[in-house]
Amino acid sequence: MHPAIQGLLTIAIGVSACVGYFYLSNQILDKVLFPPRGPNAGRNINRANMIRPWLFLFPALAALGLYLAYPVVETLRLSLTDRVPGGGYTWAGLDNYIQMANEPKFWEAMRNNMLWLIVVPAMSTAFGLLVAQLTDRIRWGNLAKSLIFMPMAISFVGASVIWKLVYDTRPAEQDQIGMLNALYIFFGGTDPQTWLTIPFWNNFFLMIVLVWIQTGFAMVILSAALRGIPEETVEAAVLDGANPFQIFFRIKVPQIKTTILVVWTTITITVLKVFDIVFAMTNGQWETQVLANYMYDKLFRANDWGVGSASAMVIMLLVAPILVWNVRNARKEME
Repeated sequence: MHPAIQGLLTIAIGVSACVGYFYLSNQILDKVLFPPRGPNAGRNINRANMIRPWLFLFPALAALGLYLAYPVVETLRLSLTDRVPGGGYTWAGLDNYIQMANEPKFWEAMRNNMLWLIVVPAMSTAFGLLVAQLTDRIRWGNLAKSLIFMPMAISFVGASVIWKLVYDTRPAEQDQIGMLNALYIFFGGTDPQTWLTIPFWNNFFLMIVLVWIQTGFAMVILSAALRGIPEETVEAAVLDGANPFQIFFRIKVPQIKTTILVVWTTITITVLKVFDIVFAMTNGQWETQVLANYMYDKLFRANDWGVGSASAMVIMLLVAPILVWNVRNARKEME
C-alpha cells in the first residue's frame, strides 16, 4: 500500500474510532448506567457528570500507561533479572547494578554526563540570554533570531554530521576541508589535529554541538520573557542613572529568574538523555562515553539486558527530580 494512502487510512480509522468511543461511552453512561429519569434522575445526572470527564481522559491515560508506565515497570524488572540461554529469566537482585558499578566505562559515562550538565545548560542559557538581549536592540534582530534558531530545526544526527565535517582531519600534505584544522594551519599550526580523539577536550568539542542547537531554544523563551518586563521599571532605572549593564543584571535578570531556571532545567533534561551526538561523532570512544550511549552498547551490542536496563533506571532516577521540580514550579505559578 502507498504510504500516503496508508497514512490517510490510519487518520480516518483513528478519528472514527475516537468519535465512536466517545459517542458509545456517553450513550452507555446516560441511557444504561445512569438514565436521567425516574425518582433518582437528579442523582443519576450528577453521577454521570462526575464520571464523564474520566471517559474523555481514559484514552490519554491508557496511552500513558502503555507507552510510559509499562516500559518503566518492565525496565525495572529487567534490571533485576538475567536472561537465561534458551529463553526465560532468572532473578538477579542487585547483581546487575553491582556489575555496572564495577565497570570503568560506567563511571566514565557518569563523569562525562556530569561535565555535560555543568557546561551545556550554563553555556546555552547564557548565550540564549545574551542573544535575546542584543537582538532586541538592533533593527535586523528578527533576522538574527531566525538564523540562530535555525539549528533547532536540524536533528541531532544532522547537526553531528555538520560538526564532524568542521572537525575533519586530512593528512598534512592535503588541503584541509575541516574548518577548524584549516584555521589551525592558517594561524601557524604544523600538523592537523584529530580533535575528536583528544581525551577530555573532545568532550567539549561534542558539547559545542548541543550548545549550538539549544541556544536558539533558550533565546526564544528568554526573549519573550524580556519583552514581558514592564517598561516602567526600566524607565525608572534610567531616570535613576543606571547604565545598560546595571539595568540588565539588576533589573531585567531578577525579573525573569524563574524563566531562566525553567530553560536551564529543560536543557538539563536534554543533556541527561544525550545520545545521538556522541553516537554519531565518536560512538563513546576516546573517553567520550555518556550514560545513554553506555545503555545502548549494553542493550544492543553486548546483548546484556540486565546491565543495560540498570543504566536506563539510573538515567530515569537522574531525570526524575528535575521533572518533579519543574512540575512543582509550574503549579506554583498557576496558583
